[in-house]
Amino acid sequence: MIEKEAAPISPEEEKTLEEQEDLERRWYVVHTYSGYENKVKANLEKRVASMNMENLIFQVIIPEEDEIEYKGGQKKVTKKRVFPGYVMVDMIMTDDSWVVVRHTPGVTGFVGSGTKPIPLQPYEVEKILRHMGMLEAKPKIDVAVGEYVRVKSGPFENFEGIVKEIMADKGKLRVNISMFGRETPVELDYEQVEKT
Repeated sequence: MIEKEAAPISPEEEKTLEEQEDLERRWYVVHTYSGYENKVKANLEKRVASMNMENLIFQVIIPEEDEIEYKGGQKKVTKKRVFPGYVMVDMIMTDDSWVVVRHTPGVTGFVGSGTKPIPLQPYEVEKILRHMGMLEAKPKIDVAVGEYVRVKSGPFENFEGIVKEIMADKGKLRVNISMFGRETPVELDYEQVEKT
């Protein structure tokens, strides 16, 4: 078997490689035809998989929020687009990744000045993801199992009890409160209690 020598890298190719190494993962906003957000998301995810771009395009989301409606006494929760006609893409911007996104059916272009896409600022991304419930501010509490706490608010206000369980994922505590001479387990939010 004859081995081929690797072709020397031209200065232009070297510059492109250096630029790609400096690039970082950012969120970009893509404009779509109105009502095509779900199709664009599905098409783009298929293109990323079929073109092996998982290392450059990571996530596609449609900014939505829950809208609660009451019809005939029934509560109905539906998804409402926060920015109709727009999709957010978490990606590393290179010529190849730009082409994959830009040429997805239903995409009209990136949001930015002229032909240069402008990434969202980290605080903008955090605000949007938090609003969608994808990022939750997890409250912290400085109590441990077995410590005494006093309830600050709610129906058990001013009662004291012993922490039996800390449910960090929910931001809640299970506390045994002494009522009528008996220990009663109660689930409370972190904000409802303070150390005694």
